[in-house]
Amino acid sequence: MTDSAQHSPEELTTVVVLFGGRSSEHQISCATAAGVLAAIDRERFRVIPVGITREGVWVLEEDDPEKFRLNPDNLPEVVDNGTRIHLPDSAQHRRISISRADGSFDQLGNIDVVFPILHGPYGEDGTIQGQLSLVDLPFVGSGVLASAAGMDKHYTKILLEAAGLRVAPGFTVHAHEWAQDAAAVTERVAAEIGYPAFVKPARAGSSVGVSKVKQPEALAEAMAVGLAEDDHVLIEQGINGREIEIAVLGSRRGERARASVAGEIIIDTAEFYDFAAKYLDDTAVRLSCPAEVTDAQLAEAQELAIRAFEALGAEGLARVDFFLDDQGFLVNEVNTMPGFTPISMFPRCWQESGLPYDQLITELIDVAISRG
Repeated sequence: MTDSAQHSPEELTTVVVLFGGRSSEHQISCATAAGVLAAIDRERFRVIPVGITREGVWVLEEDDPEKFRLNPDNLPEVVDNGTRIHLPDSAQHRRISISRADGSFDQLGNIDVVFPILHGPYGEDGTIQGQLSLVDLPFVGSGVLASAAGMDKHYTKILLEAAGLRVAPGFTVHAHEWAQDAAAVTERVAAEIGYPAFVKPARAGSSVGVSKVKQPEALAEAMAVGLAEDDHVLIEQGINGREIEIAVLGSRRGERARASVAGEIIIDTAEFYDFAAKYLDDTAVRLSCPAEVTDAQLAEAQELAIRAFEALGAEGLARVDFFLDDQGFLVNEVNTMPGFTPISMFPRCWQESGLPYDQLITELIDVAISRG
């Protein structure tokens, strides 16, 4: 690797690491930022850390990974520090600037690429991707369509089914349908799905708002929890199978996406893989990578993961989650901006596939620039 002393600041690739955001996954995004800020190759990249508060204010953040480490007792958060970040106002330049509470104004230089490590609505759903596309800024990850489709589980399932991929039986219920005739919905669950069933907000991640419903009497509460996160939810049949995940990495134009080895979520004490089990309780589940699968099963899962990636028109990266039951692999979800802390499944799968965390970050940025 070339020594960093040979690079002037002007020769480094400038990366805006964008995190936080308005969604309920704000704190998980901050934790992801901690991992990226700590591992990104400073010999190649100049980093501008930009945080988005829960109110949608864009601020210049500290370039300090420790500030955003995930701690169950003190979850990280972007707060308004009085600065304001200004993106380019046209596609004719890539200058980013900052104004401060004291009225001062500075240019921060030209942006080469944005790494939007935002989870959930207002970041992972195509909104940020559209904003960056309008001013011609390259960015890591999928574009508007794939981001929006991947965020909304209802449309994800439609696209996956159209591509011939197996998904969980279930149906979508909008808030107005539940309000008008909850009894009819309840009857439909019993007739078409049975119990246990899962109620999932269509556009929330990290299992926020997800409930496992074991009996009809618990459905109303689960619907209230789900509809608090979104105006439509999926009610799906509970699948009894192993939870297998494949990390997919996009390639340069003209090349097919790549799939990692498989990882597995092993439930120990949790009811299911919910938010607390993912981030707050390190005894509830285990992440096993590589998963114990046969060579044939791995090859099948990798091919299905790439097909799911392609079905959405995804770019850059995605984590494809499966259930493996007696009938084979069933696609549960496609996450177009998966958790990206060093211990998250996406980077762990690539670590086990021979691509360490720091090099994975570099590859994602290089692919984004090559496609931008």
